[in-house]
Amino acid sequence: MKTLLLLRHAKSSWADPARADHDRELNRRGENAAPAMGRFLRDKGLVPNLIWCSTAARTVQTLGLLGRDFANQADVIYSEDLYMANEKTLLECLHHTHDEAESVMMIGHNPGFEDFAAELFGDGDGEALLEMNRKFPTCGLCHFEFDIDHWADVAPDTGRLVRFVKVKDLQAASAAVN
Repeated sequence: MKTLLLLRHAKSSWADPARADHDRELNRRGENAAPAMGRFLRDKGLVPNLIWCSTAARTVQTLGLLGRDFANQADVIYSEDLYMANEKTLLECLHHTHDEAESVMMIGHNPGFEDFAAELFGDGDGEALLEMNRKFPTCGLCHFEFDIDHWADVAPDTGRLVRFVKVKDLQAASAAVN
């Protein structure tokens, strides 16, 4: 059994229109969202063995703000190929993942992540799929499981969608508790 976590980067800033897209950093909302997602992932025992991360500033920042567990416990592969990657490129990266990693996170961008998640769906939480198809927001997370031994065996329509999580919902739940 393999676990795949697809995390879209947190909200980025458009304050400097002259800045190259690759170099855009997170805004304040994004800086608050990533730690909330990191807490959720830790609470659910979803700290991955390996992380594929786009080299864009906003994805690297998102990873850094998830929390120290993610930098210390997971190997990280920074790949420029993930920057604005389509579903074919994302699948190729996943196929190059070493099989010792039982749980992998990919941190990247839309529309590629939304398209990739939709392509992977074979069964699972239908409500989560509908929610994801409505909108895959910044810092949104898709949690898939695959009944395979080798990452190279991941193919379209083979993933079981366990959950789709929006950081907005996590923050609302946290505010309700406090």
